[in-house]
Amino acid sequence: MSQRAEQMSGSVSSAARSVGFDDVAVAAVERALALAMRPRVQHLDDDHHPAFLHPGRSALVLLRDVGAVDPSVVLVAVLHESTDPALRVAPDELAESVGPATAAAVGAIPLPGDEQLVERLISLGPGSSLAALAERLDQLRHLHLRDDLADGWADAHEEVTRAWLPFAARTHQQLAVRYAHWARTFVRRI
Repeated sequence: MSQRAEQMSGSVSSAARSVGFDDVAVAAVERALALAMRPRVQHLDDDHHPAFLHPGRSALVLLRDVGAVDPSVVLVAVLHESTDPALRVAPDELAESVGPATAAAVGAIPLPGDEQLVERLISLGPGSSLAALAERLDQLRHLHLRDDLADGWADAHEEVTRAWLPFAARTHQQLAVRYAHWARTFVRRI
């Protein structure tokens, strides 16, 4: 694994400890992060690619913006990949590595463009809601660095203002502030 990935893992572990995770919970987060990094190491040639450190950044959004969350919520955020199908951990590998409940929680989070996005977001439980919001927020925060996705920038902004921002407002105040900031600033790029 790259030095950047190792540094990110250390940052996530430190943040997890700072909100009260015990050694067992920190180890579970570290294993999930290593699992989420495998497809990135395999498919991305550059460890500075915007998607490379995404799993760790998703964890940090939760740990720093939300604070004390159940460790299972961090696992779901780390293992969910909403943008790049090639970077997703296969469902059977997820179930084998982290258990069927966590794998099911990851699989229940709707992907961008889902025709029933609003309904599916609202049906998520509290923990999965936070995981979904953190993971998607990190993807959005780095979208401007993804020229390969530029054709979808306007659609992403519309979807955020229609679905993700109202969902964040219902779920967590600080995440709602972050989504609103993204929506205000990103509109200038499209």
